Amino acid sequence: MAALAGARATAFPAGEYVGQESFMRAGEIRTLAHQARVGPGVSVLDLCCGVAGPGRMITAESGCHYLGVDYSASALATAQELAGDLPCRFEQARLPPLPAGRFEVVLLLETMLAFPDKDALVAEVARGLEPGGRFAFTVEEGRPLTRQERARMPAADTVWPIGLAEMTGVLRKAGLTVSWRQEYSSSHHAIATALLHCYRAGSPRIAGQIGAQAAAELIRAHQLWSDWLGSGRVRKFALVAQKQ
Repeated sequence: MAALAGARATAFPAGEYVGQESFMRAGEIRTLAHQARVGPGVSVLDLCCGVAGPGRMITAESGCHYLGVDYSASALATAQELAGDLPCRFEQARLPPLPAGRFEVVLLLETMLAFPDKDALVAEVARGLEPGGRFAFTVEEGRPLTRQERARMPAADTVWPIGLAEMTGVLRKAGLTVSWRQEYSSSHHAIATALLHCYRAGSPRIAGQIGAQAAAELIRAHQLWSDWLGSGRVRKFALVAQKQ
């Protein structure tokens, strides 16, 4: 998918693209990992890792023990190939449940949105964390989509924003307490808008790789995200919550 990757690389400021399939900049990923105390030997489970751009960066820079999980076999094959000699492991699974074992850090970057039942997911994350373990994730904050908004958003069955107070309550019910929070709405609006422009400019090449309909839906979705993040309809936060 060279055309997609090229558009993404162009949209991000210099040094901020590491293969992520999201609005997060590399510096924001590093900050979240630092706040979660990812370091040498720390066991990290990365949920919905995709091709694991952030995970590969974190592993290379921190020396953590990394396991990436995703449902897409093709994404994991790409992740494994790109990981090269890095000590990254990958596992195919549909979430929840989480893989067996206990972890010091669980990551969920830019995918909380896709889970309608956040209680079930967070309860499973809490089960998989060691005592004192950290759940580091991003969340799209806002009221549920209206019927009209769902009709406009491609793959609307994966778009489930949540209020910040409600999200905090979900964490608390699972025995997790927020220890750090940072808003990235402005930064992610800028990236969503830059991606929109790059996808439009590269639409003929992108359509040649993923199909005309998929390319049109990609552009339509990013137009909505640009509008929503710019207007405050949706806000973006990164959080770390610790298991008691």
